[in-house]
Amino acid sequence: MTALVRGAGIVRAMVDRHFERAALPRMLTYTVTFTCNARCVMCDSWRKDNAGDLTLDEVQRIFATLPRMDIVRLTGGEPFVRRDLTEIAEAAATSLRPALIHVSTNGFLTERIVEFCERRPHEVPLHVMISLDGLADRHDEIRGRAASFSRAMRTLEALAPRRSELRLTLSVNQTVLDGAGAREYRALRDRLRPLGLRNHVVVAYKESATYSLLGDVDVAPRSAGSFEPFGDLTRGDLERLFAEIEEDLRSYPLAERAAKRYYLDGIRSRLLGSEPSPNPKCVALQAHMRLFPNGDVPVCQFNGTRVGNLRSQAFADVWFGQAAQDKRAWVRACPGCWAECEVLPSAIYTGDLLRSQLLPARAKRAPASGGGKR
Repeated sequence: MTALVRGAGIVRAMVDRHFERAALPRMLTYTVTFTCNARCVMCDSWRKDNAGDLTLDEVQRIFATLPRMDIVRLTGGEPFVRRDLTEIAEAAATSLRPALIHVSTNGFLTERIVEFCERRPHEVPLHVMISLDGLADRHDEIRGRAASFSRAMRTLEALAPRRSELRLTLSVNQTVLDGAGAREYRALRDRLRPLGLRNHVVVAYKESATYSLLGDVDVAPRSAGSFEPFGDLTRGDLERLFAEIEEDLRSYPLAERAAKRYYLDGIRSRLLGSEPSPNPKCVALQAHMRLFPNGDVPVCQFNGTRVGNLRSQAFADVWFGQAAQDKRAWVRACPGCWAECEVLPSAIYTGDLLRSQLLPARAKRAPASGGGKR
């Protein structure tokens, strides 16, 4: 999600957009399918019932009814299992006129991914983020498929030399599940360096509504500043990982560094009890809209309650309906999560990311006692 900062008219998004109770959406996260060719230990997407995905005709019709978006994010499941993903991107470019299209993938389907990058509308910048959670053995174990690492690396090696030609930003997402994953950060960074790529770290949370098998479930944090990680992370694991990331951030471009440091400040404060602890007002169901494969519009990553369905209802009826109004009240009362895909849209569209950069530089603090798993 670092591309949120590098693209999409960031100055306008951070300065001109204000937090509004029922604003039109400015960013769309469309889960094109829950179908997945991986078997990740931290995700049940591949276990879900995948019947009823929107057809291309339905996607085109729905997109034509939506307001213009700054950013369109296409995700899954594994989005490239849909053979019509290029046409979906074309529909997004035509109807939603975004400043950026972002696609997250496990990188397994190299030929299909490269073809997508070649064929998709080049007037819109593209950010492809490929998941690598460690080196070969560790990544294959997490993704539940042999050769997961080698397949993803093949895709990265095919795309990295062509970034300029394809008007493409390419990055790697490293999801840290536990101490073993945290300890592979540096080795993975060094493996990617010859390609001119960085591994952007997120810490896996224990549970997500989006990928839950329970349907309309609310698993949002119950108190401000709380975060329950997926696996066991000792204080030592976390301190070493955060120190390594902090050191590497010095070489990042300014906007990218700002976004990653914002995320790092928040996750560090939640897991180690340190300060500062950013907690922006949430823009779920406001500036940020999610769309599920069957046309359902859920609240957010941690509340899967549907407020309507765009396959069977008009956008205005869903977005301004009573169910959406009721759930916006829930969002306003939510103490706040720390999933990067929710946090950065909120930080940008409320201006909190900009405010954090305007504050005087903070001296590095030692983590307070308590917090984190030992």
